[in-house]
Amino acid sequence: MEVPLVLPFATFIVIFLLSSGAITAEGEATAVLEEAVLTLDAGNFSEVVAKHEFIVVEFYAPWCGHCKELAPEYEKAASVLRKGAPPVVLAKVDAYDESNKELKDKYKVNAYPAIKIIRNGGSDVSTYGGPRDADGIVEYLKKQVGPASLELRSAGDADRSIDDKGVVLVGVFPEFAGMEYENFMAVAGKMRTDYDFFHTFDASILPRGDKAIKGPLLRLFKPFDELFVDSQDFDKDAIKKFIEVSGFPTVLLFDANPTNHKFLERYYTTPSAKAMLFLHFSDDIVESFKSEMHEAARQLSGNNISFLIGDVSAADRAFQYFGLKESDLPLLLVIASTGKYLNPTMEPDQLIPWMKQYIYGNLTPYVKSEPIPKVNDQPVKVVVADNIDDVVFNSGKNVLLEFYAPWCGHCRKLAPILEEVAVLFQDDEDVVIAKMDGTANDIPSDFEVEGYPNLYFIPSNGGDLLSYEGDRTAQEIINFINKNREPKAGASAAVEEVTQTSAVGEEDTPELCTTRSTDCIG
Repeated sequence: MEVPLVLPFATFIVIFLLSSGAITAEGEATAVLEEAVLTLDAGNFSEVVAKHEFIVVEFYAPWCGHCKELAPEYEKAASVLRKGAPPVVLAKVDAYDESNKELKDKYKVNAYPAIKIIRNGGSDVSTYGGPRDADGIVEYLKKQVGPASLELRSAGDADRSIDDKGVVLVGVFPEFAGMEYENFMAVAGKMRTDYDFFHTFDASILPRGDKAIKGPLLRLFKPFDELFVDSQDFDKDAIKKFIEVSGFPTVLLFDANPTNHKFLERYYTTPSAKAMLFLHFSDDIVESFKSEMHEAARQLSGNNISFLIGDVSAADRAFQYFGLKESDLPLLLVIASTGKYLNPTMEPDQLIPWMKQYIYGNLTPYVKSEPIPKVNDQPVKVVVADNIDDVVFNSGKNVLLEFYAPWCGHCRKLAPILEEVAVLFQDDEDVVIAKMDGTANDIPSDFEVEGYPNLYFIPSNGGDLLSYEGDRTAQEIINFINKNREPKAGASAAVEEVTQTSAVGEEDTPELCTTRSTDCIG
């Protein structure tokens, strides 16, 4: 099974980012602060945004549970920020309202809640990447208002601004003018949502590095690897690349420290093989594993592999997402274009030799699959990763396959409708209605599953896979199957006769649960 090197971020990563923040709903606070957040729609959005140099907009859906959890925290933050100097405006848009669809599309809202930082009357848009509790929202947004880079004038300023909590960029300049300074400030304006920027005349006040240098110089401070790196290339693209490369850990730690969480998106969306070691950071052996992972990253640096060490107590959802078992810890998982590879209950000294065996192509891929059902005689057939070839691709039948998640409310709503369709087709030997639990089985890369439920039609002649995008009613699904099935003698007439006597469910608006359990998609 071919596996994409770029893991679907919309499918996966916010599982951890949203669930890591403490969001507490307080009904009383919500009532008091109800007017703190502006309500925008297609009619007033452009006018309001144009009036503000800086405004934050949450795109939400009324039915989204995570939006409801965020609401009281967002309201409390809005009430604080609007009284600040300068005041910061927080707003919200019901992106599920059809009249706001143009706004939803313009701002590329694919999941809820989606928070956008909009600057300069709408000309500069970035995605909010901060906490989801009120205090965290306030602290994060205060840093986003005003100059993109702040001046450091003393060692005290530098000590307070440069710590072990994140990546910090400091530009050292003989004067705050010229091409180098202007390019630095321009890049700071573009990347400020992810990094803190400062500038100074005096390198001697900085905690690390050459204190005598006059600049122009860009010094990147970080709480990992070599702790600081210098660059004197002030081309805008060069500055951006320097920050992205030097400001990213050689081995990413996935633990309870929120500072590390912002690196996860880049880790999982970078087109490289992923080597992920999962264990309990409380184990005595963790330092030996960290040392071996760093050495593996050094030795294998030319093989396009990204390395991560995950503490299972913090990365438990990632662990579950990949279908792994705690009894297999410590466990090394490699995800590559050729498949997934597992090394369970391993020792530190086995790490590098096993990684070399992966590089040499000597390992057998692992496929996550539920057991093949011993009895599969219900109208809706059960498909797992280990029998999908037999039941779907090589069956010689027309197959309608649903990918679902047990926790998905939309899937539960669709289940009786799909059952009805399956009953109507159960005497048709050329049609199979089937379902696969997408959370318990690896989904072949032939299918693009970004949310649940997701329906695909696989024709019996081996033709192109068809994604079902119609109404979720028995009648519409039956019509879709009839239209796209491979023609066989008498089959079409038999199905048409059945559909005329079938009871059809009420029309259902196609809604999805994302493949992560902490976001909603519509």
